[in-house]
Amino acid sequence: MSSKNFRSKIAIGLLVVFAASYIVMSLPRCKSDSTAPVKPPVTQTPQPAVPQVPTPAFNADSAFLFVKKQVDFGPRVPNTEAHRKCAAWLAGEFKRHGLAVIEQKFQAPHYKGGTFNGINIIGQYKPENPRRILLAAHWDSRFHADQDKKDTNKPILGADDGGSGVGVLLEIARLLQQNPADIGVDFVLFDAEDQGNDADDNQDHSKTWCLGAQHWSKNLHKPGYMPLFGILLDMVGGANPRFQKEGVSMQAAPGIVEKVWSTAASLGYSNVFVQEQGNAVTDDHYFVITNARIPMIDIISRPGGTKTGFVPHWHTHDDNMNAIDKNTLRMVGEVVTAVVYRTNNGVL
Repeated sequence: MSSKNFRSKIAIGLLVVFAASYIVMSLPRCKSDSTAPVKPPVTQTPQPAVPQVPTPAFNADSAFLFVKKQVDFGPRVPNTEAHRKCAAWLAGEFKRHGLAVIEQKFQAPHYKGGTFNGINIIGQYKPENPRRILLAAHWDSRFHADQDKKDTNKPILGADDGGSGVGVLLEIARLLQQNPADIGVDFVLFDAEDQGNDADDNQDHSKTWCLGAQHWSKNLHKPGYMPLFGILLDMVGGANPRFQKEGVSMQAAPGIVEKVWSTAASLGYSNVFVQEQGNAVTDDHYFVITNARIPMIDIISRPGGTKTGFVPHWHTHDDNMNAIDKNTLRMVGEVVTAVVYRTNNGVL
């Protein structure tokens, strides 16, 4: 999870107005928002009943195995053998599920020096269909355990922070192959999201994070690419999740947030997808919004109870398979799957 430690109230400026109904406000500049003022709960407005449409059953066991396979490679830090092997596996899985695959290679400087050889992996379901949805997650894991008390200079496995979102998306790709829908879906796995600087409050680090999303958003895999909307999954596998309406998402695409949260409520998950607005997070969606003008929201667990507000295993060596809860994968997977199939049927 990138840029997740907002320590100040300094705004990084107004985002570009990319459509009349999508206006993005300013947001804090770095990773922890623990010192930001607490925002009042979102006033819950009555939501119309969401029509039920046939939706394939999301398999949490399958998603769990997709997460485990990534973790089995080891830490997926750019320029490592584990990173290269996992990239090849991810592209192969998309192809196995019938998707057209683009491997978007790029180079980006790391703030500690040197250059990352990154790769964004894009799987296209029905690339010929002009009506499209963007689903995304990051697939790299952090190069050091900066929030741990031991082995802080060693990389982490990133089962939840990166792996969980990818696992959910791979399972949705499998479902689409077995249960065709008349809509295009682009699965974008961003690289080098979690390699940023979180050590110095005296400079703006936002550009050291989300390097793959920054590259993709300025070099779209298809000229003029504009999906109906995008959904980013980040840290969606931990136990006792709490999904607030993330701040940037509410500023940029409140209508999409409400569609997703109303879908969650219709599935009985209103106690998890809560009617509260959370603080802004500089995650991959931020650069997709600002650079590509694509309305995109972030589903990210903010259970609280820690100084950062993020899950206790965030950026520690505890972010391993023991941190993954199949029930959380199932809830998130069911919600996103329902959004895809209900959009396909024109009820969202």
